[in-house]
Amino acid sequence: MADDKADGNPAEEVQVPIIEENEHKQAEVAPKKNIIPGKFFQVKRVSGLLSVVSFVFSLPVLSSVIWLLYMKSYDCEWLFKLPSLQIGISIGLICVFFICNAALFLRARMQMVGIVVVMVPLTVMFTIGLAFLGANSMENRRIPATPLWFEMKIHDNELWNNIKECIYDTGVCRDLALTSIKLKSYDFSMKKLSSVESGCCRPPADCPLQYVNATFWEKNDQMQTDSDTYNPDCDLWKNDRDALCYDCLTCRQGYMKALRSKWLKLGVFLVCMALLLISSHLSLFLVTMWELHVS
Repeated sequence: MADDKADGNPAEEVQVPIIEENEHKQAEVAPKKNIIPGKFFQVKRVSGLLSVVSFVFSLPVLSSVIWLLYMKSYDCEWLFKLPSLQIGISIGLICVFFICNAALFLRARMQMVGIVVVMVPLTVMFTIGLAFLGANSMENRRIPATPLWFEMKIHDNELWNNIKECIYDTGVCRDLALTSIKLKSYDFSMKKLSSVESGCCRPPADCPLQYVNATFWEKNDQMQTDSDTYNPDCDLWKNDRDALCYDCLTCRQGYMKALRSKWLKLGVFLVCMALLLISSHLSLFLVTMWELHVS
């Protein structure tokens, strides 16, 4: 019996230090486990916020599709086949919307694939927007609705003959004459005219012509003109309401200016939205990788 007690006491003495040593190790590890969940939930909160921001940024893209589909085409725009381009861009923007939001749901499983799939359409969107704005490195005469493309169309006489007939049929100058019939010279000069009315329905401002009414101007011999700066459009002006200044370069430029304004606005929108979406998705990708590293 004495031997059993002698054998039992050392075993108990060995177990006690082992238990105490394990408790010390757990006490040292416990603070580290408290820090990691804190960082994890902080990163999780940032990634959730960026996901919401990316989704919100994609909503104007969908809204622009509605704007493009329901926006009325400009007078005679169908001669340029631009309504077809408008529909094509709308379909492309719908694809961008769904791709961006699909990437948000798949980001936790396929991070690299998701960011590549998102960046491709957004880069194309950014490039097309720059082309509409007339960026030299992105612009080409073969790309419709770009400034160089419009400039090429201005000098296409066959196309312009169809356009000026269409402008005449819309009655723009006839309506201007009716609404300005009681206006004096000063009042008419203060009237705000559209680019088509100013370019096609009246002679250029620097011509030696005196106002009678909106579509009838008499030659003013008292006005002196410099031969070096003489505008050749002055010789093309006719008081015939079927002719007016439809053959003038100012008419072509005025019509193209009105037509380009819509596509310039679309270009600004595409560039801004592409930059915002690229920034938000890249930030979300980096945070997602950080989140995986922390977890």
